Amino acid sequence: MRVSTASWPADPGVPNEDWAFASQRLTVVLDGQTARTATGCRHGVSWYAATLGAAIAAAPPERALENVLAGAIERTAARHPECDLSHPATPSATVAIVRFGRGAVEYLILGDATVLVDTTGGPRVLTDGRVEAAATAERRAADRYPIGSPEKRAALLRMKHAELALRNHPDGFWVAAADPAAARRAITGELPRDGVRRVAVLSDGAARIVTPFGRLDWPGVLDLLASRGPDEVVRLVRAAEATDPAGTRWPRNKTSDDATAVYIGE
Repeated sequence: MRVSTASWPADPGVPNEDWAFASQRLTVVLDGQTARTATGCRHGVSWYAATLGAAIAAAPPERALENVLAGAIERTAARHPECDLSHPATPSATVAIVRFGRGAVEYLILGDATVLVDTTGGPRVLTDGRVEAAATAERRAADRYPIGSPEKRAALLRMKHAELALRNHPDGFWVAAADPAAARRAITGELPRDGVRRVAVLSDGAARIVTPFGRLDWPGVLDLLASRGPDEVVRLVRAAEATDPAGTRWPRNKTSDDATAVYIGE
């Protein structure tokens, strides 16, 4: 199988808060969640995503994916005990893991990452919609204002506080933070290995190419990844963002987002 990866920061001068690892056996994509408030942690979101991702990638291959994530969250927390890990905004990340075994392709999704699986029965789109379903009133209010305006900044702060109240809560959504119990809330499953032709994993910044931009559909994403690679997908995302910097055509929280795409296929 051919394995290719692209991960672009939203701004070349700012650390990338996405993190990716990809091999013929294992793919891991993390998207650190934007911090708009104090976090109680001196390390930052980029450090958290990279530290958690490395712990996931180093886990024994025979361990169940939920246990892999739970153990990685616990080990990452142990790396910075001097920080206030009980802070409501302690650094967090969405997680997507795809593992290729002899007979099955396993997946775990926690948060709004997207796993595309091209099977003999057609493409399957696997994602976790609980993030998008949280704080919907605050999200709609923020979408009314152009990016960069004082009104937008104030609305995004209100949205962040509403999201934090629902983060890792039974009535809200789940992401990796400091409590390993969140791993039990992940979306997991497996598909027969002989029925899987191609797999792609996208952070939400790369998935913008489909929603909201509509420049490709999901089969088109797989085909472009196969023909021209992940960098081309992210390049198209950046081109679309550049045509709407204020977010008036496609309402969103920021002009550009960190964008990561991984492709595994022939």
